[in-house]
Amino acid sequence: MVPEDDEILFTNFTYNPDYYYFLYVGELKTYSLNYFVQEALAHRIPNRPIRFIAIIPDICIQYNYANIIVINPRGEEEFISDHAFVQPGKKPRRCWRIESARFMSAVSNNPAIRTLIDRILEHQNQLYINLYESVLEMTLDQIDRVSILGPDKYIARHFNNKIIQYKALEGIVPLADHKVCEDRDCLLRTTAELRNRWTDGIFVSGAYSAAGINSAVTFNQEQVEKKFGATNDVYLISRFIPHQLDPTVLAVVANEQDVYIAGIADQVIVDGNRFIGSKFPSTATRQQQEKMHEYTVRVGRMLGEKGYRGIFGCDYLIDNTGEVFFLEINARKQGTTLEFCYTLEQTLPEGAPMLPELEYYAVTEGRFPRSTAEMKDNHRNIHWGTYNYKIQTKKLTTGYIPQNPYERETFRKVANGELLKDFVILEHPGTNFIVMPGTFLARVVSVARNRDDVDEGLCQGVGFIQQTITEAE
Repeated sequence: MVPEDDEILFTNFTYNPDYYYFLYVGELKTYSLNYFVQEALAHRIPNRPIRFIAIIPDICIQYNYANIIVINPRGEEEFISDHAFVQPGKKPRRCWRIESARFMSAVSNNPAIRTLIDRILEHQNQLYINLYESVLEMTLDQIDRVSILGPDKYIARHFNNKIIQYKALEGIVPLADHKVCEDRDCLLRTTAELRNRWTDGIFVSGAYSAAGINSAVTFNQEQVEKKFGATNDVYLISRFIPHQLDPTVLAVVANEQDVYIAGIADQVIVDGNRFIGSKFPSTATRQQQEKMHEYTVRVGRMLGEKGYRGIFGCDYLIDNTGEVFFLEINARKQGTTLEFCYTLEQTLPEGAPMLPELEYYAVTEGRFPRSTAEMKDNHRNIHWGTYNYKIQTKKLTTGYIPQNPYERETFRKVANGELLKDFVILEHPGTNFIVMPGTFLARVVSVARNRDDVDEGLCQGVGFIQQTITEAE
């Protein structure tokens, strides 16, 4: 058992010394990616069954997952320990998306987790930690024989900086017209000066931003003042390019030369910069996809020269004339990583390594295994789409959608023709929660044989989610 600790809100984990464990620290939405890590480690550690322990911040009414430990500093006072369905009249709990830095720091400093690690290391010579993103606040790897199974966190932090990216990629990939502003006064002055030349709008981003946070497309100076007037950062400003397509490329880099391209999906962007999901296959032309493939390899080799090893992504836009422009590097796993694993599993030759195994080899050996194969075409005719249902105003959940563990099975059945289409709803917290703005309430994943059926599944899934919420008082 995990030692008792007031910061651990729930656990169903019992330690078994016969197993070889690794840790996953991150949100519930990428829990299933660990099965691929588990399978990758099984190829390298054949003498013991591999299991993972998932340390997550998600507070739910119940967990349909094995080996869970819940730590959430924001939820300690409001958590109901028995997870029974809430009775009528009981006070709702609150549900927020905790900041990654705060969560990673809480896990890293938790005495019970450190005691658990000591116990695990009594029975195995190495403990890997799998992360969605390598961040500085994760310090458990400072323990002897504990290591992060992903990119170096200092290099990842360096290359998640938009300013660093654009300086490093000048002349390597096509960039929109852009400038760097060292502070708020420079931002306000420079955007005002450029407004008459960059008439389609000006995109403003802090050095670090993701999913629309700390960035905005602005069409007048009032919008700049409102969004950034109270902050003082280093800003990247670029000419907004009207476009209809926002492709994203998922990749893995093993060294200075070897870059693996997993696939290209189309991001669904609303309000100019707010990401809500992705769709595969991309509707970009073959020539445009070849360009993005080439550009991403260039980016990967640049990262590889600087010591980055592991999964990363590149976002692009295709303007209204068909030209491809680079937008940003995501020096981490992307939201498409799990669905691309399911797609590659059904598409690649038997025995070809999946993305977590490629990352394992990249991180531990600086190479890819000999059996590595890229997806050349979508010969199984797999189409999929995702929708992240993010709350914009405070809501109350009045219904519950049980956690669905069968997303992988859905991909297999559609690829084999057992199903023409299906969708799953994932990570809904349960009933009687006050869900705060900025929180992901649930995800929809729709799989089919064509884009129209994918869209129908997403629409139905979103409809089911909407039936579980009402405005909170």
